[in-house]
Amino acid sequence: MKRRDVLKSGLVLAGTTAVAAPAIAQSAPTIRWRLTSSFPKSLDTIYGGGEFFAERVNKLTDGKFTIRVFAAGDLVPAFQALDAVQQGTVELCHTATYYYVGKDFTMGFGTALPFGLTTRQQNAWMYHGGGIDTLNAFFKDFGVIAYPAGNTGAQMGGWFRNEVNKLDDFKGLKMRIPGLGGQVMARLGAVPQALPGGDIYPALERGAIDATEWVGPYDDEKLGFYKIAKNYYYPGWWEPCSMYHVMINQAKWDGLPKAYQEAIISAARETNLDMVAEYDAKNRLALTRLKAAGVTIRKFSDEIMEGSFKAASAMYDEEAAKNPKFKAIYDSWKTFRSEEAAWFALAESAMDQFFATKL
Repeated sequence: MKRRDVLKSGLVLAGTTAVAAPAIAQSAPTIRWRLTSSFPKSLDTIYGGGEFFAERVNKLTDGKFTIRVFAAGDLVPAFQALDAVQQGTVELCHTATYYYVGKDFTMGFGTALPFGLTTRQQNAWMYHGGGIDTLNAFFKDFGVIAYPAGNTGAQMGGWFRNEVNKLDDFKGLKMRIPGLGGQVMARLGAVPQALPGGDIYPALERGAIDATEWVGPYDDEKLGFYKIAKNYYYPGWWEPCSMYHVMINQAKWDGLPKAYQEAIISAARETNLDMVAEYDAKNRLALTRLKAAGVTIRKFSDEIMEGSFKAASAMYDEEAAKNPKFKAIYDSWKTFRSEEAAWFALAESAMDQFFATKL
């Protein structure tokens, strides 16, 4: 073959490739989905996680896959987001799995367990400890598939009208605290209530509750709790982290092109990284403002911490004895937690404690 024939052949091949790429892109289907969030728009960071996720999916698919985000209450109430996905009312939701421990105690592993994993430890379990696959095998019974999509980091212990110094101070205390943390509080004698974010301030203001937890300085400041309850406790032992998920109707997921499934997985992972970074950046400034507003930062006493840990451990053992699904995850998760705690105590925690006394 002559040289110019070879060149001509190459040019034809290159031209064919150039034409083929747009044809492939044009063959990708245009899809419109709806996502219901469990959070109000006023909480720009946590609600914003759903919007960030939707925007990334759109960009990763060249605008072919659009997800419209609805705030809690726009389509369904905050705590009915998963039900809406199961029923096909919407294709997916952005929510905290522990809102649904009433369906099965095992739901708690997706968000947080009292005295459970911290943010980095939870990520380690999810991405490299088999957590995602383990939970999706469980979620399959509910007709959904889910991926981590956000985290607040370790949370604060909440806002109290009056000081709590010993376990007896929890008896009869009406507190907004959902999920498994609420169940531990009940064991301590408190009266837990599950309220969505937008309903907490009015309940605190009119005295329907004596205390509340939410997330941390940035969100708590926006919700205005400090105007009513000045005692701000730490740590939020019921949420050493608080991971959120996008939960997707399984049938809808199965019908997506593989490339769109990968876009969702990637967008969720980006959201998981972005949200905790944003909270870490914003909480430091909000904490300074809250202190200036007269808020008193208080640490839970050793008696409260020890008693709460004992109550939580007893709760897990009781659940494992009667719930095979919970036990199947809990036994290996418990070992993972112990080994992670030993590693973090050696490195991360030691550095944190040193810096706390020097900076």
